[in-house]
Amino acid sequence: MRNILVVLLVAILLVISNSIFTVDEREMALKFRFGEVIRADYEPGIHFKVPFVNNVGKYSKQILTINNPQELFLTLEKKNLFVDFFIKWKINDVQQYYISTGGDELVASQRLLETVKDGIRSEFAKRTVIEVVSEERRKVMSEMLNAAALNAINLGIELVDVRVKRVELSDEVSESVYNRMRQERARFASELRAEGAEAAAIIKAEADREVTVIIANAYRDSEKIKGDGDASSTNLYAEAYTQDEEFYSFYRSMEAYKKSIGTGNDILVLDGEGDFFKYLKQSKTSE
Repeated sequence: MRNILVVLLVAILLVISNSIFTVDEREMALKFRFGEVIRADYEPGIHFKVPFVNNVGKYSKQILTINNPQELFLTLEKKNLFVDFFIKWKINDVQQYYISTGGDELVASQRLLETVKDGIRSEFAKRTVIEVVSEERRKVMSEMLNAAALNAINLGIELVDVRVKRVELSDEVSESVYNRMRQERARFASELRAEGAEAAAIIKAEADREVTVIIANAYRDSEKIKGDGDASSTNLYAEAYTQDEEFYSFYRSMEAYKKSIGTGNDILVLDGEGDFFKYLKQSKTSE
């Protein structure tokens, strides 16, 4: 009797243990009934199933990585490039993932890898070596990622990212590519120098024009000021002359003596009896 109870107890424990399963936060679970998926929306925690009728498959929901070794890809000019890259992916629709890949991570990785390779191959075939190894590469990878992501949806997979780690030129194209890149940089530098020279010429012409205008305005203003000064001077002389003609004549003669006698080495020949020496004679007479 005791043995029967023990057997019953063990059987009950087995049934209970087979009826309970847990889903971790890092997992997604599928419940099967005789191999057919009947539920795929389990939250993390403890869940129940019917023993021997139902079974549960668990799949990681973490981001997974595929590292692809260096591989040859052809460009538009039929030149070989060695490219190695990695893929970041995760399961997005666990039921579709199981239907498409049988829940086998290796199968899923291989199918996703081929999809990405086809995308890279297609984008490289549209572009030259220069475009692939320059900043154009970002556009290449972006377009490839968009196309591959659409195909990955059919596998129940979200394609998180694809990054090229390294692009190496094969020996037969290295030198020609470097030469073309040097020529392109030289052409770009020449364009910049030409633009700089043009800008400098425009600035210099504008500066010369402004200088000419400033000088012309200054000359105009100076002539106006000089004319005003001469007019004022003439008015003063005229007023002085009308007030005292003799003093005005004396003052003007003194100015003439100061400017003409005893300056420089010039020779001045004048008639001693002329009016020019009028006041010198008067000075001598007064002495």
